Amino acid sequence: MFSHLLTALLTLVLQFNTSVVWKAVVNHTEGDRYELVVTGQVDKDYYVHPMKDKYVGTSLEVETTDRLFLDGAPTEEYTPSDYKGEEVVTGTYVLRQKLQINGSGKLNVTGTVTWSACSGDFCGMPEDYEFSVPVEMPGGAGHDGADASSLPATTGNLWSLILEAILWGFLMLLTPCVFPMVPMTVSFFIKQESGGRFKALMYGVFIVLLYTIPISIIIGLTWLLGGETVTADIFNWLSTHWLPNILFFVIFMVFAASFFGAFEITLPASWTTKADSGSNKGGLLGVFFLALTLVLVSFSCTGPIVGTVLIKSTQGEFWTPMVTMLAFSVAFALPFALLAFFPSVLKKLPKSGGWLGSVKVVLGFIEIALGLKFLSTADQTYHWHLLDREVYLAIWIVCFTLLGLYLLGKIRFKHDSPPEYLSVGRLALVIADFAFVVYLLPGMWGAPLKALSGYLPPLETQDFVLGMPGQAGHDGTYVIAGSDRQSLPLYGSEVSLPHGLTGYSKLEDGLAAAKESGKKVFVDITGHGCVNCREMEARVWSDPKVLQKLQNDYVIVSLYVDDKTRLPEDQWVTTESGKVLKDVGRVNSHLVLKRFGVNSQPNYFLLDADGNTLRGPRGYNLDVDAFVDFLTL
Repeated sequence: MFSHLLTALLTLVLQFNTSVVWKAVVNHTEGDRYELVVTGQVDKDYYVHPMKDKYVGTSLEVETTDRLFLDGAPTEEYTPSDYKGEEVVTGTYVLRQKLQINGSGKLNVTGTVTWSACSGDFCGMPEDYEFSVPVEMPGGAGHDGADASSLPATTGNLWSLILEAILWGFLMLLTPCVFPMVPMTVSFFIKQESGGRFKALMYGVFIVLLYTIPISIIIGLTWLLGGETVTADIFNWLSTHWLPNILFFVIFMVFAASFFGAFEITLPASWTTKADSGSNKGGLLGVFFLALTLVLVSFSCTGPIVGTVLIKSTQGEFWTPMVTMLAFSVAFALPFALLAFFPSVLKKLPKSGGWLGSVKVVLGFIEIALGLKFLSTADQTYHWHLLDREVYLAIWIVCFTLLGLYLLGKIRFKHDSPPEYLSVGRLALVIADFAFVVYLLPGMWGAPLKALSGYLPPLETQDFVLGMPGQAGHDGTYVIAGSDRQSLPLYGSEVSLPHGLTGYSKLEDGLAAAKESGKKVFVDITGHGCVNCREMEARVWSDPKVLQKLQNDYVIVSLYVDDKTRLPEDQWVTTESGKVLKDVGRVNSHLVLKRFGVNSQPNYFLLDADGNTLRGPRGYNLDVDAFVDFLTL
C-alpha cells in the first residue's frame, strides 16, 4: 500500500516535461525608460498560443510599484506556425514590455509568464514562469539588467509556496479523511504508560518523515529519469478502490468497539517486554504504525493538495518541492503531535469520576459516525447502494442520539460509574449534540444540509425527497426526479445530475449535443468518492445564478474517474503503452489526463462545440461569484 502512495506522488511530479524554457532580462533604453525582454524556447514536441489568442493565449504580467510603471501593452515576436489552420508559436518566442522606472538605487522587476503547452490535440494545464530581474539605477541612470536565471531561485515565490503549504497543512485537519484520526490519536496516547511525551514528539516526527522522505526520493528519481510520465491510474486507487476503503472502515469500527470496552487493543507482549527492558522499540513501532495509518487514511484528501504543491514548485527546481513539502507536513503533523502530547500529560491527573472512560466512549460514537465515510466511498464508487443518503443519515441520527443519552447518564457501559450530577460542561455537550440531531432530521426528507455536504452521500442517492415528484429511472427503478447520478445507465447515455440538471457521461455525446443546440460544453471532472465535488455541487452549483447558466448556456458532461462500472468490450480503450482499460473510471481518467492534463477532482473546463478549450481548469473553490465569472464568456 505504501508503494501505491509513492507511485501516486511520482505520477504528479513527473506529469509534465518543461515545455518552454524562459529567460528574462531588463535592458536600459534611454533616460528612465527600460525594456523587459522575456525569451522563450518552445520544446520541439510542443506549441503554444500567441498572446492575441483571446482564450488560451500566452500572457505576460509585470508587477507595478510606486517607482515602476508600464509603458503601453506587451508585444510579442515569433515566426508563425500552422496547426490545423490555427496560428501557433513554435521555436523562439519573445515577449517585450516597455517600462518607466523612476528614482535611483536597486529595484526588482517581477512578473509572470503564463502559457498552455500543446502537443497535437492535447493541451496541458496552464504553466507559470515567475521572474525577478534586479535593476540598479545609480544617480537615476540605468544599465542592462541581469539575467533572471542568475538570481538565487525566486526567493519571494518560495516563501509564498511555503506559506501556502503551511495553510493547507492546517486546513487538512478539518477534512473528512483526516478528522476521523483525531479520536484515534487521543485514545492511543491516553493509554500510554510511560514515555508519553517522547512518543508524542516522535509521532509528529514520523508524520513529517513519511511525507518528506518519499517526496525527496521522488524528486531525486525525477532528476535521474528526466521526466518519464507514469500512468495516473494508481492515483485514485487508495481513495476510491473498495479494498483500502473497506479496510479503513473496519479499522475504525474495531477502534470504536475498543472504545466501548469490548476489548483492549494492545501491542504484542513481546514488544511490551522489549519496551520494559529499555529499548522501547515496541512503543515506537506502535507510534510509527499509527503515523503511517494517518498518512494513508488521509491521502484521499491530502493527495490533491500535495500534487498541487508539487506541480507548482517543481518546474526546474530541486530543493523547492522538498522545502514546501516539509512545511506542509510540519503544519499537518503539529495538531496531531499536540493532541498526542497533552493526553500524555492528562494521563497523570487524578482519574476522579472515571472521566477518561467517558472520553473514550464519546470518541467511540464519533468514530462510528466518521468511519462510515470510507464505506460510503466504496458504496458510491461501485454502486452497491448499501449506504444511500437516507441510510447514512439514519445511522448518524441514531448514533448521536445515543451519544446524547450517554452524556445524560441514561446509557452506561460495563466500566462506567453513574454520574452523581450533570456538570455544566456535560450539559453544554448534551445541548450541542441534540441540536446537531435536530439539524440532521430534515435531511431524511431531502434537506440539503450544506454544512455536511462533504461527509454525506449525494442527495441524488436518496429515495425520497419531499416536494419532488418521482419518475421511472433508466433501469426501470423508481427514483426521484433529478437523481440516478449514482446508477449511470450506460456509458455515453444522457444522465440526470444534481439540482434537476441533465448531462452526458461521454464527452463525444456532449459535443454532439452542443453542436445541435448551439451551446457550449461544461466538462465536470468528478468522482463518486470526491468529497470536494459534492461540496461544490451543494454550495456552488445550487446557487440560482450558477444554475441558470448551467441550464441555459451549457451542455454538461460529467466524467467520473473512479466509476468501476465495467464497459462492454467494444468500448474498451487501449492506451499508447498497450494497456487495456475496461471500466468507466479508467477510461475517463485516461481521457482527462491526456486531453485536459489533470488527474484530480473536481476540475472544470469550458469547451466550444468543436472541443476547443475556452477556459479551465477551475478546481475546488466555493466562491460563487467567481464561478459565475468563470461561466460567463
